[in-house]
Amino acid sequence: MNVADSELVESILVDQGYKSSNDLNTADVIFINTCSIREHAEDKVHSQLGRYELIKKNRPNTIIGVLGCMAQSLKQDILERRSCVDIILGPDSYRRLPDLLNRGKNQPKSLVDTKLSRFEVYDDLFPSRKDGINAWISIMRGCDKFCTFCIVPFTRGRERSRNPLSIIEEAKKAVDQGFKEITLLGQNVNSYLHEDYYFHNLLEAVAKIPGINRIRYTSPHPQDITVELLSTMAEYDNICNYVHLPLQAGSNKILNRMNRTYTKSKFLSLVDLIREILPDVGISTDIIVGFPGETDEDFSQTIDVMNRVKFDSAFNFKYSPRRGTKASEYDDQILERTKQERLQEVIALQKRHTLERNIKLVGTTQTVLVEKESKMSSNHWAGRTDSNKWVIFSKGNVKIKEMTSVYIKKAKGITLHGELIQDLEEAA
Repeated sequence: MNVADSELVESILVDQGYKSSNDLNTADVIFINTCSIREHAEDKVHSQLGRYELIKKNRPNTIIGVLGCMAQSLKQDILERRSCVDIILGPDSYRRLPDLLNRGKNQPKSLVDTKLSRFEVYDDLFPSRKDGINAWISIMRGCDKFCTFCIVPFTRGRERSRNPLSIIEEAKKAVDQGFKEITLLGQNVNSYLHEDYYFHNLLEAVAKIPGINRIRYTSPHPQDITVELLSTMAEYDNICNYVHLPLQAGSNKILNRMNRTYTKSKFLSLVDLIREILPDVGISTDIIVGFPGETDEDFSQTIDVMNRVKFDSAFNFKYSPRRGTKASEYDDQILERTKQERLQEVIALQKRHTLERNIKLVGTTQTVLVEKESKMSSNHWAGRTDSNKWVIFSKGNVKIKEMTSVYIKKAKGITLHGELIQDLEEAA
Protein backbone atom coordinates (compact mmCIF):
# COMPACT_ATOMS: atom_id res chain seq x y z
CA MET A 1 0.00 0.00 0.00
CA ASN A 2 2.87 2.39 0.75
CA VAL A 3 4.36 1.74 -2.69
CA ALA A 4 0.99 2.52 -4.30
CA ASP A 5 0.58 5.69 -2.20
CA SER A 6 4.11 6.83 -3.03
CA GLU A 7 3.39 6.40 -6.74
CA LEU A 8 0.24 8.49 -6.26
CA VAL A 9 2.19 11.25 -4.50
CA GLU A 10 4.80 11.24 -7.26
CA SER A 11 2.05 11.60 -9.85
CA ILE A 12 0.68 14.67 -8.04
CA LEU A 13 4.15 16.25 -7.89
CA VAL A 14 5.01 15.45 -11.52
CA ASP A 15 1.78 17.18 -12.58
CA GLN A 16 3.07 20.27 -10.75
CA GLY A 17 6.34 20.25 -12.72
CA TYR A 18 8.53 18.49 -10.16
CA LYS A 19 11.02 15.84 -11.24
CA SER A 20 12.23 12.91 -9.15
CA SER A 21 15.78 13.04 -7.83
CA ASN A 22 18.13 10.21 -6.91
CA ASP A 23 20.23 12.44 -4.65
CA LEU A 24 18.87 13.42 -1.23
CA ASN A 25 21.53 16.11 -0.86
CA THR A 26 20.39 18.08 -3.90
CA ALA A 27 16.62 17.50 -3.73
CA ASP A 28 14.37 20.52 -3.10
CA VAL A 29 11.69 18.38 -1.44
CA ILE A 30 12.09 15.15 0.54
CA PHE A 31 9.10 13.08 1.62
CA ILE A 32 9.12 9.96 3.75
CA ASN A 33 6.02 7.78 3.44
CA THR A 34 5.49 6.03 6.74
CA CYS A 35 3.97 2.93 8.32
CA SER A 36 2.77 2.49 11.91
CA ILE A 37 1.92 -1.21 11.89
CA ARG A 38 4.91 -2.08 14.10
CA GLU A 39 7.18 -0.14 16.41
CA HIS A 40 10.28 -1.04 14.40
CA ALA A 41 8.88 0.80 11.37
CA GLU A 42 8.41 3.97 13.42
CA ASP A 43 11.94 3.71 14.84
CA LYS A 44 13.30 3.55 11.28
CA VAL A 45 11.41 6.73 10.38
CA HIS A 46 12.89 8.67 13.31
CA SER A 47 16.34 7.43 12.34
CA GLN A 48 15.78 8.55 8.76
CA LEU A 49 14.54 11.97 9.87
CA GLY A 50 17.72 12.37 11.88
CA ARG A 51 19.69 12.05 8.64
CA TYR A 52 17.37 14.48 6.87
CA GLU A 53 17.97 16.97 9.68
CA LEU A 54 21.65 17.11 8.72
CA ILE A 55 20.69 17.75 5.08
CA LYS A 56 18.46 20.64 6.19
CA LYS A 57 21.29 22.20 8.21
CA ASN A 58 23.39 22.38 5.05
CA ARG A 59 20.46 23.39 2.81
CA PRO A 60 17.87 25.25 4.99
CA ASN A 61 15.44 25.72 2.08
CA THR A 62 14.95 21.98 1.65
CA ILE A 63 11.32 21.07 2.39
CA ILE A 64 10.92 17.88 4.40
CA GLY A 65 7.58 16.13 4.75
CA VAL A 66 6.23 13.13 6.65
CA LEU A 67 3.34 11.34 4.93
CA GLY A 68 1.07 8.42 5.72
CA CYS A 69 0.17 6.43 8.81
CA MET A 70 2.86 7.70 11.17
CA ALA A 71 1.93 11.27 10.27
CA GLN A 72 -1.61 10.38 11.24
CA SER A 73 -0.85 8.68 14.55
CA LEU A 74 2.23 10.52 15.85
CA LYS A 75 1.99 14.06 14.52
CA GLN A 76 2.50 15.60 17.99
CA ASP A 77 5.58 13.47 18.55
CA ILE A 78 7.02 14.45 15.18
CA LEU A 79 6.32 18.15 15.76
CA GLU A 80 8.03 18.04 19.15
CA ARG A 81 11.04 15.94 18.24
CA ARG A 82 11.75 16.90 14.63
CA SER A 83 12.01 20.62 13.97
CA CYS A 84 13.27 19.88 10.46
CA VAL A 85 9.81 18.65 9.35
CA ASP A 86 7.81 21.22 7.34
CA ILE A 87 4.79 19.20 6.20
CA ILE A 88 2.84 16.42 7.93
CA LEU A 89 0.10 14.80 5.87
CA GLY A 90 -2.13 11.84 6.70
CA PRO A 91 -3.05 9.28 3.99
CA ASP A 92 -6.19 11.15 2.90
CA SER A 93 -4.52 14.55 2.41
CA TYR A 94 -2.10 14.11 -0.50
CA ARG A 95 -4.21 16.29 -2.79
CA ARG A 96 -3.14 19.27 -0.66
CA LEU A 97 0.53 18.83 -1.53
CA PRO A 98 0.72 21.41 -4.35
CA ASP A 99 -0.90 24.15 -2.23
CA LEU A 100 1.22 23.30 0.80
CA LEU A 101 4.45 23.29 -1.19
CA ASN A 102 3.65 26.70 -2.67
CA ARG A 103 2.78 28.10 0.76
CA GLY A 104 5.81 26.40 2.28
CA LYS A 105 8.21 28.69 0.46
CA ASN A 106 7.12 31.56 2.65
CA GLN A 107 5.69 29.67 5.61
CA PRO A 108 8.06 29.01 8.52
CA LYS A 109 5.60 26.93 10.56
CA SER A 110 4.97 23.23 10.06
CA LEU A 111 1.87 22.52 7.99
CA VAL A 112 -0.29 19.67 9.27
CA ASP A 113 -3.33 17.96 7.74
CA THR A 114 -4.34 14.56 9.10
CA LYS A 115 -8.09 14.67 8.58
CA LEU A 116 -9.53 11.32 7.49
CA SER A 117 -12.28 11.17 4.89
CA ARG A 118 -15.41 9.01 4.92
CA PHE A 119 -15.19 8.81 1.13
CA GLU A 120 -12.58 7.69 -1.40
CA VAL A 121 -10.53 10.79 -2.21
CA TYR A 122 -8.29 9.59 -5.07
CA ASP A 123 -10.77 8.14 -7.58
CA ASP A 124 -9.68 10.38 -10.44
CA LEU A 125 -5.94 10.31 -9.72
CA PHE A 126 -3.59 7.76 -11.27
CA PRO A 127 -0.12 6.86 -10.00
CA SER A 128 3.21 7.58 -11.65
CA ARG A 129 4.79 4.14 -12.17
CA LYS A 130 8.27 3.10 -13.14
CA ASP A 131 8.64 0.34 -15.71
CA GLY A 132 8.13 -3.03 -14.07
CA ILE A 133 6.29 -6.32 -13.95
CA ASN A 134 3.63 -5.70 -11.31
CA ALA A 135 1.32 -2.71 -10.92
CA TRP A 136 -0.13 -2.12 -7.46
CA ILE A 137 -3.70 -0.81 -7.69
CA SER A 138 -5.39 0.46 -4.55
CA ILE A 139 -9.10 -0.43 -4.66
CA MET A 140 -10.18 0.51 -1.13
CA ARG A 141 -8.83 2.20 1.98
CA GLY A 142 -9.35 1.80 5.68
CA CYS A 143 -10.76 -1.02 7.75
CA ASP A 144 -13.89 -1.61 9.84
CA LYS A 145 -12.73 -4.78 11.58
CA PHE A 146 -11.02 -3.11 14.59
CA CYS A 147 -8.70 -5.95 15.56
CA THR A 148 -7.48 -5.03 19.02
CA PHE A 149 -3.79 -5.13 18.00
CA CYS A 150 -4.14 -3.03 14.87
CA ILE A 151 -3.77 0.71 14.43
CA VAL A 152 -4.98 0.79 10.80
CA PRO A 153 -8.60 1.90 11.52
CA PHE A 154 -7.15 4.90 13.38
CA THR A 155 -4.47 5.83 10.83
CA ARG A 156 -6.35 4.93 7.63
CA GLY A 157 -9.94 5.47 8.74
CA ARG A 158 -13.10 3.54 7.93
CA GLU A 159 -13.56 1.41 4.83
CA ARG A 160 -14.38 3.16 1.58
CA SER A 161 -14.12 1.67 -1.89
CA ARG A 162 -13.17 3.19 -5.22
CA ASN A 163 -15.53 3.36 -8.14
CA PRO A 164 -14.99 0.16 -10.16
CA LEU A 165 -14.83 2.13 -13.42
CA SER A 166 -11.87 4.08 -12.05
CA ILE A 167 -10.10 0.84 -11.05
CA ILE A 168 -10.72 -0.79 -14.43
CA GLU A 169 -9.43 2.32 -16.21
CA GLU A 170 -6.27 2.26 -14.08
CA ALA A 171 -5.76 -1.44 -14.84
CA LYS A 172 -6.09 -0.79 -18.57
CA LYS A 173 -3.54 2.03 -18.32
CA ALA A 174 -1.14 -0.32 -16.53
CA VAL A 175 -1.49 -2.83 -19.39
CA ASP A 176 -0.81 -0.07 -21.92
CA GLN A 177 2.33 0.82 -19.95
CA GLY A 178 3.60 -2.74 -20.27
CA PHE A 179 2.75 -4.21 -16.87
CA LYS A 180 1.95 -7.91 -16.96
CA GLU A 181 0.66 -8.45 -13.44
CA ILE A 182 -1.90 -6.50 -11.42
CA THR A 183 -2.13 -6.64 -7.62
CA LEU A 184 -5.35 -5.25 -6.14
CA LEU A 185 -4.68 -3.62 -2.78
CA GLY A 186 -6.66 -2.79 0.32
CA GLN A 187 -6.23 -2.86 4.07
CA ASN A 188 -9.07 -5.37 3.91
CA VAL A 189 -9.20 -5.91 0.18
CA ASN A 190 -11.98 -8.50 -0.08
CA SER A 191 -14.44 -6.37 1.88
CA TYR A 192 -14.53 -4.13 -1.21
CA LEU A 193 -18.06 -2.90 -1.83
CA HIS A 194 -19.14 -0.06 -4.10
CA GLU A 195 -22.92 0.28 -4.04
CA ASP A 196 -23.96 -3.31 -4.95
CA TYR A 197 -20.67 -4.20 -6.62
CA TYR A 198 -18.70 -6.76 -4.59
CA PHE A 199 -15.07 -7.82 -4.64
CA HIS A 200 -15.71 -10.93 -6.75
CA ASN A 201 -17.51 -8.72 -9.31
CA LEU A 202 -14.50 -6.42 -9.50
CA LEU A 203 -12.07 -9.34 -9.74
CA GLU A 204 -14.01 -10.77 -12.68
CA ALA A 205 -14.12 -7.40 -14.46
CA VAL A 206 -10.35 -6.98 -14.12
CA ALA A 207 -9.77 -10.58 -15.28
CA LYS A 208 -11.60 -9.80 -18.52
CA ILE A 209 -9.20 -6.95 -19.44
CA PRO A 210 -7.07 -8.10 -22.41
CA GLY A 211 -3.32 -8.23 -21.78
CA ILE A 212 -3.30 -8.96 -18.04
CA ASN A 213 -1.31 -12.15 -17.54
CA ARG A 214 -1.79 -12.38 -13.80
CA ILE A 215 -3.97 -10.90 -11.07
CA ARG A 216 -3.24 -11.08 -7.35
CA TYR A 217 -4.82 -9.34 -4.36
CA THR A 218 -3.82 -8.51 -0.80
CA SER A 219 -4.54 -8.38 2.04
CA PRO A 220 -7.84 -10.20 2.64
CA HIS A 221 -9.68 -11.04 5.85
CA PRO A 222 -10.91 -14.64 6.40
CA GLN A 223 -14.38 -13.37 7.32
CA ASP A 224 -14.87 -11.97 3.81
CA ILE A 225 -13.64 -14.99 1.80
CA THR A 226 -16.78 -16.16 -0.02
CA VAL A 227 -17.73 -19.04 -2.30
CA GLU A 228 -18.41 -16.45 -5.01
CA LEU A 229 -14.85 -15.15 -4.69
CA LEU A 230 -13.28 -18.62 -4.80
CA SER A 231 -15.48 -19.65 -7.74
CA THR A 232 -14.43 -16.53 -9.67
CA MET A 233 -10.77 -17.36 -8.98
CA ALA A 234 -11.33 -20.90 -10.28
CA GLU A 235 -13.04 -19.67 -13.44
CA TYR A 236 -10.33 -17.32 -14.73
CA ASP A 237 -6.84 -18.60 -15.53
CA ASN A 238 -5.23 -15.19 -15.10
CA ILE A 239 -6.36 -14.91 -11.46
CA CYS A 240 -3.51 -16.49 -9.53
CA ASN A 241 -4.14 -19.71 -7.65
CA TYR A 242 -2.99 -18.16 -4.40
CA VAL A 243 -4.71 -16.92 -1.24
CA HIS A 244 -3.15 -14.99 1.60
CA LEU A 245 -5.16 -16.07 4.64
CA PRO A 246 -4.07 -14.33 7.87
CA LEU A 247 -4.44 -16.63 10.87
CA GLN A 248 -2.78 -14.43 13.52
CA ALA A 249 -3.35 -17.04 16.27
CA GLY A 250 -4.71 -20.56 16.72
CA SER A 251 -6.28 -20.21 20.16
CA ASN A 252 -9.97 -19.28 20.34
CA LYS A 253 -9.27 -17.28 23.49
CA ILE A 254 -6.60 -15.21 21.76
CA LEU A 255 -8.62 -14.88 18.55
CA ASN A 256 -11.49 -13.50 20.62
CA ARG A 257 -9.14 -11.12 22.43
CA MET A 258 -7.84 -10.00 19.03
CA ASN A 259 -11.44 -9.49 17.80
CA ARG A 260 -10.71 -11.61 14.73
CA THR A 261 -14.40 -12.67 14.37
CA TYR A 262 -13.65 -16.33 13.58
CA THR A 263 -12.69 -19.43 15.56
CA LYS A 264 -9.98 -22.00 15.01
CA SER A 265 -12.49 -24.51 13.63
CA LYS A 266 -14.01 -21.95 11.23
CA PHE A 267 -10.54 -21.06 9.96
CA LEU A 268 -9.68 -24.72 9.34
CA SER A 269 -13.02 -25.27 7.57
CA LEU A 270 -12.28 -22.27 5.36
CA VAL A 271 -8.89 -23.74 4.43
CA ASP A 272 -10.65 -26.98 3.44
CA LEU A 273 -13.14 -25.02 1.30
CA ILE A 274 -10.37 -23.07 -0.44
CA ARG A 275 -8.44 -26.25 -1.27
CA GLU A 276 -11.61 -27.95 -2.47
CA ILE A 277 -12.49 -25.17 -4.93
CA LEU A 278 -8.88 -24.29 -5.85
CA PRO A 279 -6.80 -27.47 -6.16
CA ASP A 280 -3.00 -26.94 -5.78
CA VAL A 281 -3.64 -23.48 -4.34
CA GLY A 282 -0.81 -21.71 -2.54
CA ILE A 283 -1.86 -20.45 0.90
CA SER A 284 0.22 -18.04 2.96
CA THR A 285 -0.60 -16.51 6.32
CA ASP A 286 0.29 -13.99 9.04
CA ILE A 287 1.06 -15.14 12.58
CA ILE A 288 1.50 -13.00 15.70
CA VAL A 289 3.17 -14.62 18.72
CA GLY A 290 3.23 -13.23 22.24
CA PHE A 291 -0.12 -11.47 22.15
CA PRO A 292 -1.14 -10.34 25.67
CA GLY A 293 -2.38 -13.25 27.75
CA GLU A 294 -1.03 -15.94 25.37
CA THR A 295 -0.19 -18.98 27.49
CA ASP A 296 1.92 -21.96 26.44
CA GLU A 297 -1.34 -23.81 25.70
CA ASP A 298 -2.61 -20.92 23.56
CA PHE A 299 0.64 -20.92 21.62
CA SER A 300 0.41 -24.69 21.14
CA GLN A 301 -2.94 -24.12 19.39
CA THR A 302 -1.18 -21.91 16.84
CA ILE A 303 1.38 -24.67 16.27
CA ASP A 304 -1.49 -27.15 15.87
CA VAL A 305 -3.11 -25.04 13.12
CA MET A 306 0.24 -24.72 11.35
CA ASN A 307 0.71 -28.50 11.42
CA ARG A 308 -2.81 -29.15 10.16
CA VAL A 309 -2.79 -26.55 7.37
CA LYS A 310 0.90 -26.59 6.39
CA PHE A 311 0.96 -23.11 4.91
CA ASP A 312 3.12 -22.54 1.85
CA SER A 313 4.66 -19.50 3.51
CA ALA A 314 4.06 -17.20 6.46
CA PHE A 315 4.86 -13.71 7.72
CA ASN A 316 5.66 -14.18 11.40
CA PHE A 317 5.85 -11.40 13.99
CA LYS A 318 6.23 -10.76 17.67
CA TYR A 319 3.31 -8.78 19.07
CA SER A 320 4.15 -5.08 19.06
CA PRO A 321 1.97 -2.77 21.22
CA ARG A 322 0.57 0.16 19.27
CA ARG A 323 -0.46 3.24 21.20
CA GLY A 324 -4.22 3.80 21.09
CA THR A 325 -5.16 0.18 20.45
CA LYS A 326 -7.13 -1.89 22.94
CA ALA A 327 -4.49 -4.63 23.18
CA SER A 328 -1.86 -2.17 24.37
CA GLU A 329 -3.97 -1.63 27.51
CA TYR A 330 -3.98 -5.28 28.58
CA ASP A 331 -2.02 -5.78 31.81
CA ASP A 332 -0.86 -9.32 30.98
CA GLN A 333 1.78 -8.44 28.38
CA ILE A 334 4.21 -11.24 27.47
CA LEU A 335 7.93 -11.12 28.29
CA GLU A 336 10.15 -10.21 25.34
CA ARG A 337 12.23 -13.37 25.89
CA THR A 338 9.13 -15.55 25.62
CA LYS A 339 8.00 -13.76 22.47
CA GLN A 340 11.39 -14.34 20.85
CA GLU A 341 11.43 -18.04 21.74
CA ARG A 342 7.96 -18.53 20.29
CA LEU A 343 8.84 -16.59 17.16
CA GLN A 344 11.91 -18.76 16.56
CA GLU A 345 9.81 -21.92 16.96
CA VAL A 346 7.21 -20.68 14.48
CA ILE A 347 9.85 -19.64 11.94
CA ALA A 348 11.62 -23.02 12.16
CA LEU A 349 8.35 -24.93 11.75
CA GLN A 350 7.26 -22.81 8.78
CA LYS A 351 10.59 -23.45 7.03
CA ARG A 352 9.92 -27.17 7.26
CA HIS A 353 6.36 -26.78 5.99
CA THR A 354 7.46 -24.56 3.10
CA LEU A 355 10.04 -27.12 2.00
CA GLU A 356 7.52 -29.93 2.35
CA ARG A 357 4.98 -28.08 0.20
CA ASN A 358 7.63 -27.17 -2.38
CA ILE A 359 8.92 -30.75 -2.68
CA LYS A 360 5.45 -31.75 -3.89
CA LEU A 361 6.06 -29.64 -7.01
CA VAL A 362 9.27 -31.44 -7.95
CA GLY A 363 8.66 -33.30 -11.22
CA THR A 364 5.84 -30.98 -12.30
CA THR A 365 5.79 -28.32 -15.00
CA GLN A 366 4.93 -24.82 -13.78
CA THR A 367 4.05 -21.66 -15.69
CA VAL A 368 6.40 -18.92 -14.50
CA LEU A 369 6.34 -15.18 -15.14
CA VAL A 370 9.95 -14.06 -15.63
CA GLU A 371 10.47 -11.17 -13.21
CA LYS A 372 14.19 -10.51 -12.66
CA GLU A 373 17.71 -11.83 -12.83
CA SER A 374 18.54 -14.31 -10.09
CA LYS A 375 20.68 -13.00 -7.24
CA MET A 376 22.52 -16.33 -7.35
CA SER A 377 23.68 -16.17 -10.95
CA SER A 378 23.66 -13.76 -13.89
CA ASN A 379 22.90 -16.78 -16.10
CA HIS A 380 19.57 -17.48 -14.41
CA TRP A 381 16.17 -15.84 -14.20
CA ALA A 382 13.88 -15.70 -11.17
CA GLY A 383 10.13 -15.74 -11.47
CA ARG A 384 7.02 -16.83 -9.61
CA THR A 385 4.57 -19.61 -10.20
CA ASP A 386 0.82 -19.16 -10.23
CA SER A 387 0.81 -20.20 -6.55
CA ASN A 388 3.40 -17.53 -5.65
CA LYS A 389 6.53 -19.69 -5.33
CA TRP A 390 9.89 -18.39 -6.53
CA VAL A 391 11.66 -20.44 -9.20
CA ILE A 392 15.28 -20.12 -10.37
CA PHE A 393 16.03 -21.36 -13.91
CA SER A 394 18.53 -20.86 -16.73
CA LYS A 395 17.80 -17.90 -19.00
CA GLY A 396 17.64 -19.71 -22.33
CA ASN A 397 15.90 -17.58 -24.95
CA VAL A 398 13.18 -16.12 -22.73
CA LYS A 399 13.07 -12.53 -21.58
CA ILE A 400 11.77 -10.59 -18.57
CA LYS A 401 7.96 -10.18 -18.62
CA GLU A 402 7.46 -13.39 -20.59
CA MET A 403 5.41 -16.36 -19.37
CA THR A 404 7.31 -19.61 -19.77
CA SER A 405 7.03 -23.30 -18.82
CA VAL A 406 9.58 -24.58 -16.31
CA TYR A 407 10.16 -28.17 -15.24
CA ILE A 408 10.80 -28.24 -11.48
CA LYS A 409 13.89 -30.34 -10.68
CA LYS A 410 14.45 -29.63 -6.99
CA ALA A 411 13.30 -27.68 -3.96
CA LYS A 412 15.87 -26.00 -1.76
CA GLY A 413 14.85 -23.88 1.22
CA ILE A 414 12.03 -21.58 0.15
CA THR A 415 13.01 -21.68 -3.54
CA LEU A 416 12.31 -24.02 -6.44
CA HIS A 417 14.93 -24.77 -9.09
CA GLY A 418 13.99 -25.78 -12.59
CA GLU A 419 14.81 -25.94 -16.26
CA LEU A 420 13.07 -24.40 -19.23
CA ILE A 421 10.86 -26.91 -21.03
CA GLN A 422 12.15 -25.61 -24.37
CA ASP A 423 15.73 -26.40 -23.30
CA LEU A 424 14.71 -29.91 -22.28
CA GLU A 425 12.95 -30.42 -25.59
CA GLU A 426 15.98 -29.22 -27.55
CA ALA A 427 18.26 -31.52 -25.53
CA ALA A 428 15.98 -34.47 -26.26
